[in-house]
Amino acid sequence: MSAIRAFDYELDASADPLHEVVRGLLGHLGKDVERDGLVDTPRRVASSLRYLTEGYSIEPEDVVGGAMFECESDGLVTVRDIPFYSLCEHHLLPFFGRAHIGYLPAGRVIGLSKLPRLVDVFAHRLQLQERLTQQVAEAVLSVTEAAGVGVVMSARHLCVEMRGVGRQESETVTSALLGRLDTDGTARGEFLDRVNISARAR
Repeated sequence: MSAIRAFDYELDASADPLHEVVRGLLGHLGKDVERDGLVDTPRRVASSLRYLTEGYSIEPEDVVGGAMFECESDGLVTVRDIPFYSLCEHHLLPFFGRAHIGYLPAGRVIGLSKLPRLVDVFAHRLQLQERLTQQVAEAVLSVTEAAGVGVVMSARHLCVEMRGVGRQESETVTSALLGRLDTDGTARGEFLDRVNISARAR
């Protein structure tokens, strides 16, 4: 399957089994699925859920393709503030935020536009933020064969903000450090300094 595509609300989901599942859900909530405001909702929800979980059918290698390039530099490469959106697997409510990725090249570098695509591959699944962070780090390490990889993610979770807990605008921060970014204190410190979220203006 191709890389993550732009979401298309007009995607025909009328034959999708999810279409009838959503109709049934609305019915169980006591809603008239034939009224104007809801008649197209099953199609839209089925389409959006397929889009938001299509990462299951995409492999990281397919996203990267041939965008790996030989490079003699071994200095830390960092891409910050990659936006992502995902669904919490416990409540199917969104969580969203920013990913920050760094790696130490070992003879090859990845096209910079491919890092956000790698994030999307795993964000477009039912997720836990902790697992998402680890999966992105492992994928970057696998495709680049880097000497070290670091990923930090900060996110707001609507399952926290919209439900009874009601802790609005709280952020969850997770990290995964692999290779030299885990074992080399200097390299680790440089990466964490570059993505220091708490010290940056909001």
